Amino acid sequence: MTATTPAVRFKGTRQLAGTATLLRFDLRRDRATIPIWIGINALMVLSMPNTLKNLYGTQAQRDDLMHQMATNSSLRALVGPVFDNSLGALTAWRVGVYAGALAAVMSLLVVVRHTRDEEESGRQELVASGMVGRRASLTAALLTAAVAHAVLALLVAAGLAGHGVFGAVAFGLGIAGVGMVFATMAAIVAQLTESARLARGLTAGVLGAAFVLRAAGDSATDDGSSVLTWLSPIGWLENLRPYADERWWVLALFVAASLIQGAVAYELAGRRDIGMSFLPTRPGPAVGRLGTAGALAWRLQRGSVFGWSVGFFLAGVVYGGMTDGAADLVGDNENAREIFERMGGQSGITDAFLASMVGMLGLVAALYVVASVLRLNGEETSGRAEPVLANAVGRLRWAAGHLTIAFGGSVLIMLLAGLGFAVGYGKETGPILGACLVQVAGVWVIGGAAVLLFGVLPRAAGAAWGVAGAVLLIGWVGPALDVPQAVLDVSPFGHLPKLPGGAMNWPPVLILLGLSAVLVAAGLTGLRRRDLTT
Repeated sequence: MTATTPAVRFKGTRQLAGTATLLRFDLRRDRATIPIWIGINALMVLSMPNTLKNLYGTQAQRDDLMHQMATNSSLRALVGPVFDNSLGALTAWRVGVYAGALAAVMSLLVVVRHTRDEEESGRQELVASGMVGRRASLTAALLTAAVAHAVLALLVAAGLAGHGVFGAVAFGLGIAGVGMVFATMAAIVAQLTESARLARGLTAGVLGAAFVLRAAGDSATDDGSSVLTWLSPIGWLENLRPYADERWWVLALFVAASLIQGAVAYELAGRRDIGMSFLPTRPGPAVGRLGTAGALAWRLQRGSVFGWSVGFFLAGVVYGGMTDGAADLVGDNENAREIFERMGGQSGITDAFLASMVGMLGLVAALYVVASVLRLNGEETSGRAEPVLANAVGRLRWAAGHLTIAFGGSVLIMLLAGLGFAVGYGKETGPILGACLVQVAGVWVIGGAAVLLFGVLPRAAGAAWGVAGAVLLIGWVGPALDVPQAVLDVSPFGHLPKLPGGAMNWPPVLILLGLSAVLVAAGLTGLRRRDLTT
């Protein structure tokens, strides 16, 4: 009995051999991207108390806000219910949903990158040939996500402690809890799928479903008590109720879900070979012809285009449907009106709200174009581009297929967003469609920057996410913080006309389109002149 105990102990520990080394390696690889995600999320949260203090500085204004949210189901669907009128509670209400969603996105990107991406590229097989345990890579990936969320939770708790220590700690832990639930979810999906792209897409789909469930539940009740809200981890965050008699027991839901999903991921990881999956990609034959590089690009990216298209159309419907309610919420609040006007232009509050929401979707569309352009980088580094280019296919033809999907797809999703606005709002179809299409000029500049990085500095192509994140942060938080116009002008979206309601100004739009063309041309020139990366 005593002779077998050390062997059993050794067998258990060798499954995790090398975890510490892999953790240091993963953190080093993400030393740029993780701080960007943490910084964007933390700044969004920590900037909100001063903004809300300016918007709702009096007790009467806060009481009116709570009354409006209790009676406005469309706004509750967007940001959730209000549980208390303190600045801390209002901060948790205003940014909690989005802070949790951003934490979830960071989780899925980190975990999939260090698990399925590594297997797909072949690097995991090389690592596994050394003194590395079978579950070490998965453990390191989850620990990387845990470290990132621990830092985020500390920043949020420290930054909001002045409004109440217990509420700040609860809010920070709640955001981190959402992130870890989706980290372990991504770990499961990475075992089920054979491609990193599909793993990211499916986990993002689960996140979208969680957001929809929470929105449906909050629109039905004004206290977060709906069953649909409780089915969503994002709903758990709002029902934790930071700064409103915290429900500490809700944290147990995050812990239980993370532990159960983590155990499932570990079990699945121990039952498959490296590079394999429980839902393998169908080997074929493919339906239809793939006679061109463009057809191959469409086959690879059509699922992504469809998902973004549906999401933008539904977002347009939701935002359009809440337009009248937003105007009622702002009412005579001059500070709120000023923020909308900084985002949407000097027009009526309804037009300003529509313009600000259209601008927000434009910022999100920049994430689509970066993801689509960087599919080129993924095809190259995984080795799949080399067999294609070994045939009678030039680099420009190969790249042109993916870039057509990236830039053309951005036009499509913004057009569908405009149609969604028209359906939800029921008025001014033409101006809203035009406003959405104008955003394409800013989206294309971000896409051009991604092409330039991929073509000239392929190993730094991931920095395109940092560019898109910085632009998103400027457009989202900048107007609320009343930052100087010079800072807002750093973003290409800051130069676009504020439509609907404002005057159409063609010169900046044409300049941005020209700039995007120059960036794309420079990136393609770099692609032609450099060696392929492996």
